[in-house]
Amino acid sequence: MSFAGPFLVFLLLILLFVILPGLRTVRQYERGIVFRLGKYRHTLGPGLHVIVPYIDTLSRVDVRSTPIDVPKQEVITRDNVTVGVDAIVYFRVLDPAKALLETTNYIYATTNFAQAALRDITGNFELDELLSKRDEISAKIKEIVDKETDKWGIDIENVKLQNIELPGDMKRAMAKQAEAERERRAAIIVADGEKASAQAVSEAANLLAKTPGGIQIRTLQTLEKISSEPSQKTVIFLPSDAEKVLKKLV
Repeated sequence: MSFAGPFLVFLLLILLFVILPGLRTVRQYERGIVFRLGKYRHTLGPGLHVIVPYIDTLSRVDVRSTPIDVPKQEVITRDNVTVGVDAIVYFRVLDPAKALLETTNYIYATTNFAQAALRDITGNFELDELLSKRDEISAKIKEIVDKETDKWGIDIENVKLQNIELPGDMKRAMAKQAEAERERRAAIIVADGEKASAQAVSEAANLLAKTPGGIQIRTLQTLEKISSEPSQKTVIFLPSDAEKVLKKLV
């Protein structure tokens, strides 16, 4: 019994000062980077791990898809219009060791490079192109940023332009242009309707003229409609061939 007591105490000390301090848990969406005396040793996957306490250190890296906001940038377009443009970048860490070893802060570095690429790319487009070719511009920014961040073990999954803020006078000019365009389209629709209506009336008149008794039937329908409505007016209808008779008399 005198030997068992000190032995249990020794095991307890080992447990408290050696094993427990060396236990580390890495979550499913993380990877653990182990450094031994400051030097990279290996990368740990999800689960429970034991490292050498006081000698090894563990840094965790999130490998989930991560969105970062690119702050609004003042950009002068190719046609000399100053606009404010911001974007959102989705990235994922593919090589956690590179992400920690190749840059001091991979999120900050990715954000800054995305800002620079946003200014450079959008400045090469005119305002109309900037408004109508968002997908194309986003793809160009993604290509440039992805190529640069590849050396950091980072994959750029997507880049989306969010807001394009125009100057106040430009907004007013575009609103007037849009209003004028709406009025032009409305005028065209009205003109097309009148044209179609006139054409239909012309076709109906030609058809009645070619149909024997068609004019008389139409006249009788008109008389029936007028007689069903109260009116103080007196309407006199001449025979359909009255015009021919008058021409002969003249």
